[in-house]
Amino acid sequence: MHMAEGRAQGIDYRYTLIDPDAMSGPKRLLAELIDNAETAGYTGLNITHPYKTLVVDELDTLSDDARNVGAVNTVIFRDGRRIGHNTDFWGFAESLRQNLKGVRLDTVLQLGAGGAGAAVTHALRSLGVRRLLINDRSEKVADVLAAKTGAEVVTDPSAAAQADGIVNATPMGMAAHPGLAIPPDHLEPRHWVADIVYVPLETELLRIARALGCHTLDGAGMAIYQAAKAFELFCGLKADPERMRRTFDTFGAQP
Repeated sequence: MHMAEGRAQGIDYRYTLIDPDAMSGPKRLLAELIDNAETAGYTGLNITHPYKTLVVDELDTLSDDARNVGAVNTVIFRDGRRIGHNTDFWGFAESLRQNLKGVRLDTVLQLGAGGAGAAVTHALRSLGVRRLLINDRSEKVADVLAAKTGAEVVTDPSAAAQADGIVNATPMGMAAHPGLAIPPDHLEPRHWVADIVYVPLETELLRIARALGCHTLDGAGMAIYQAAKAFELFCGLKADPERMRRTFDTFGAQP
């Protein structure tokens, strides 16, 4: 998406995958990866699971969104400084605004309180969710996020019975993390269900929810809108999200 958008705007734009799997230890990995990228002349980096909170300690400063969320998915190298941003926040909010118009937002159950989950929580709050319930396998992590955002921690996903909508902000459902973050018998046709996973686009959660008749939202929109905002941070030019969506659609959400 990034490179196609660069070509469309007439700039030489290169977006390279840096695979950390062969490197050792998450903290050592991040320090080495960021040092090498900065030395090599990269303008910046996108940061993905599971490094969005760990990367904060490697940076000089944070944007307001990144500071509020407590997680970073975009790093910019500028004037000898490393600046952390969070475009996931806007990406999820914009995707829900555009693709689930009119759904009830009184009470939402969010599954997952990690780096992406923090962005989703702030996005849901910005959209006017009155009561936000957070469930995470680490109650301590959920407690920290809830304390920052005024959300409520629930220890059992059966709290879905109280919710209008359900958001999966965990890695569950990714190709590398198959499965469900919530037992399917907690889903009801009245729910709307959103997933931030985009590989695959139709996760098991969304497949079951659609079969029940739920309104659903896959992870494509968040991926596209966060990328559009990151593009602007990297090169100073506004991206066209619809053009990026067409590119996304051509490669079928493959990494």
